[in-house]
Amino acid sequence: MPLSQEKCSVCSDKTVPLSVREISNLQKEVPAWGVREKRLEREFSFENFVEAMKFANRVTKIAEKENHHPDLHISWGKVRIELTTHKIDGLSKNDFILAAKIDKMAQREDQAQSI
Repeated sequence: MPLSQEKCSVCSDKTVPLSVREISNLQKEVPAWGVREKRLEREFSFENFVEAMKFANRVTKIAEKENHHPDLHISWGKVRIELTTHKIDGLSKNDFILAAKIDKMAQREDQAQSI
């Protein structure tokens, strides 16, 4: 099943961060995201600040639904998203699931604008 169709799960005290191999395998489904230290990052560009804010608000809805919350950095025409699982101080499958859901939403919006 594609990551974008999976659901984030609650991490327990026994959850361990993903291994380098697991990260590499999952990153194949979200190739636009970079791995930096203990987080996934991606920057999205927009025509202006208002469009960036609208996008950030749509990301917020997805994050709330998944109960997995990214760090959002919003500036004029840009939204940079950082995903990490703070509870385990590293990356979990939840980070990749949320990244895939964000990518799917962004792709749908790009397709709608080109019509």
